[in-house]
Amino acid sequence: MSEQPRIALVDANNFYVSCERVFRPDLNDKPVMVLSNNDGCVVARSQQVKDLGIKMGVPLFQVQHLVNQHQIQLFSSNYTL
Repeated sequence: MSEQPRIALVDANNFYVSCERVFRPDLNDKPVMVLSNNDGCVVARSQQVKDLGIKMGVPLFQVQHLVNQHQIQLFSSNYTL
């Protein structure tokens, strides 16, 4: 009897933010956003950013005032990480 292949789907909360925090533990309690390839849109948000009402996929220019007001840490996508 042959074994059937197994497939797993993992949905990690705030995945790209969590990856940044592994290497930068000083970010653990700070609002953090990770932006798309060209830094145009939000692709990952920490819980602090979600609590500010910033939605996934929103263009950065639309929330720049909140970034400045709440000192949100911004990172570019780092897919190799």
